[in-house]
Amino acid sequence: MGLVQGKVAVVTGGASGIGAACARTLAREGAKVLITDLDAAGEALAAEIGGAFLRHDVTDEAAWPEVIATAERRFGALHVMVANAGIGISKPILETSMQEWRRQMAVNVDGVFLSVKFAIPAIARAGGGSIVLMSSVAGLRGSAGLACYSATKGAVRLFAKSAALECAQMRARVRVNSVHPGVIDTPIWGKLPSTGRNAPIDPRALAADMVPIGEVGLPQDIANGVLFLASDLSSHMTGAELVIDGGITAGRIRGIVASTQSGERG
Repeated sequence: MGLVQGKVAVVTGGASGIGAACARTLAREGAKVLITDLDAAGEALAAEIGGAFLRHDVTDEAAWPEVIATAERRFGALHVMVANAGIGISKPILETSMQEWRRQMAVNVDGVFLSVKFAIPAIARAGGGSIVLMSSVAGLRGSAGLACYSATKGAVRLFAKSAALECAQMRARVRVNSVHPGVIDTPIWGKLPSTGRNAPIDPRALAADMVPIGEVGLPQDIANGVLFLASDLSSHMTGAELVIDGGITAGRIRGIVASTQSGERG
């Protein structure tokens, strides 16, 4: 359909999972995509979609000018920044070290801050565009065992709103929105450092228990939302939250169903 035909996008953490789905989708819809990641698998993906790859640590401020310069040098401009890179550590607060707290903050918050700081001038130079920040349903509600992760994703949510307002105030024609995935079937579940369990989390079993529609989300579900925010279809959206969670943040249905089934009939 060419929804982002002629646009240039950077996708951080684009080597796998949601980031890879975003890179493929944006490329399929006409964008030139620069994938950045610490995972060298991003190089093969970039070749597959006709894009480019840069090995990049999002927390390294000194490396960011080269990311922007590479996008502009290779493809002529920058119109879309997808700040997707992130990590998660599932631990109770009392078992979380300061090092683990700081690492999550560095990647999930500092990395997002830097992506926005360096993307705004470049996107403004190109005549305007979109910044999409990957948050989570954990940034909208609390979760025991994910307090530190939730803190980072909540920070991303409000940072997106404030950045959107600053861009609007500058008349920079740069929109900033956040995306909030629920339980999505990606490799991250097998990588979550945790205590108190002997096996990796099964996202399908988790979705069956906590997602109202009973199904795990797919990376493509999130990529579709990112495509919408990157395209001109969302031209009047900024400072908004796009929640893609199968109904998690809407509430629970089991109690209602049980009371309906066992309730008295008049």
